[in-house]
Amino acid sequence: MRKTRTMLAGLGTAALLATVSVPVASAAPADAQEWGACASGNVCFYTGTYGTGSKCSWSVADADWTQGSIRCSWSQTHNVKSVWNRGTSSASGVAYYQWANYNTRKGCTPQGARGNLAGTYKLKSHQWISGSCG
Repeated sequence: MRKTRTMLAGLGTAALLATVSVPVASAAPADAQEWGACASGNVCFYTGTYGTGSKCSWSVADADWTQGSIRCSWSQTHNVKSVWNRGTSSASGVAYYQWANYNTRKGCTPQGARGNLAGTYKLKSHQWISGSCG
């Protein structure tokens, strides 16, 4: 009887170890995460990386994010950390600027592209461009 208990205890321990050692799927890498919604035809700017955080979006150029027809409430207080250009016009990309009226260009994102920015600056205007985005 003692031998049977020892054998059953050993089998129970083996079953427990087998259960514990089952591999667990790892989380998806950050670049594979879902981006926040951005409607086709728009350019969207986000306060967080990978399209997270607060968002402002436009389907046309805007010379002043704080005074234009679409006002981006966080643009004076938060850095822009990601952008998604879902534009559908013939423009090659969207250029974005640190100041209103298209002053001090900080970057450009080609049509259909998205990505994280340096995240060390605030933006105040953007415009669709033709020609090189580089």
